[in-house]
Amino acid sequence: MSANPLSDLLAEKTVLVADGATGTSLFAMGLEAGEAPELWNEARPDNITKLHQDFVDAGADIILTNSFGGTRHRLKLHHAQDRVHELNARAAAIARAVADKAPRKVIVAGSVGPTGELLQPLGALTYGDAVAAFAEQIEGLKAGGADVAWIETMSSPEEIRAAAEAAAKVGMPYVYTGSFDTAGKTMMGLAPRDIHGVAPDIGEGPVAVGANCGVGASDILATLLSMSEAKPEATIVVKGNCGIPEFRGEKIHYSGTPPLMAEYARLAIDAGARIVGGCCGTSCEHLSAIRQAVDSHVPRSRPTLETIVEKIGPLRNKTAEEQAAPRERRGRSRG
Repeated sequence: MSANPLSDLLAEKTVLVADGATGTSLFAMGLEAGEAPELWNEARPDNITKLHQDFVDAGADIILTNSFGGTRHRLKLHHAQDRVHELNARAAAIARAVADKAPRKVIVAGSVGPTGELLQPLGALTYGDAVAAFAEQIEGLKAGGADVAWIETMSSPEEIRAAAEAAAKVGMPYVYTGSFDTAGKTMMGLAPRDIHGVAPDIGEGPVAVGANCGVGASDILATLLSMSEAKPEATIVVKGNCGIPEFRGEKIHYSGTPPLMAEYARLAIDAGARIVGGCCGTSCEHLSAIRQAVDSHVPRSRPTLETIVEKIGPLRNKTAEEQAAPRERRGRSRG
């Protein structure tokens, strides 16, 4: 694989820290439910700069651009489908400016989320149209200075392939992660152990693969056990939610404390992750705890499901146990 900034940094460091929650942080700054975060790249760029700066200050090696819903399909919901290139380029440029003045190497990952459409034969979106929509977005991210296309929160293997193909077409290295939130699989039935086989043949192959979001920190660690057992040599990303989301009145509260997220990071490294970050609910305070846990980590034996449940809490998806690496359940209990 030819050199790219993310591969170079992975070669330099054992484990990289990715950032925390974009949405949760922007809601705290006043983003309204139903509002497109991507429009803030132009309307409130100082808020987006602060989002990235706070995560860099907390220790992130990788910051994700504010472009998760940056395809024409998602932007159409906000009458901005004709502004794909400029909004994505702006998202990447804001993150690039923060990364360039950081005291260490920081990677700008161009966030590419799902289109929200179903691909044929389940829906109306053709594979070719999906590739074109992702390419349009990734062109913008590349123009703004992103280092890598970060394809995330995916549930459809075909949609991952379309986004990967678009990245290769645009000449960008890519990472992809699934959201394993439906009985231990993605909504479209992809099992964690099968993540490696989704797009190994596209372009130069992914720089890293893994999981993000999902239903809680314990479940994403169970997913990680399955992914790392299937291919121990793979570069795997986990970007789990901050504990478990719970509704408290109108607001969603996440149960994860900074010490819990530090333990999640330690377990993730022991289970084979090379890139560890947080998704929904993960604040700078949580990320700082993850950074300290990574920097002070002393390797331990590979955790079992029992160890994960004991240290992080119960699995939300009982069937995640069936998805997790089978040999982890054969009575070993050392942590």
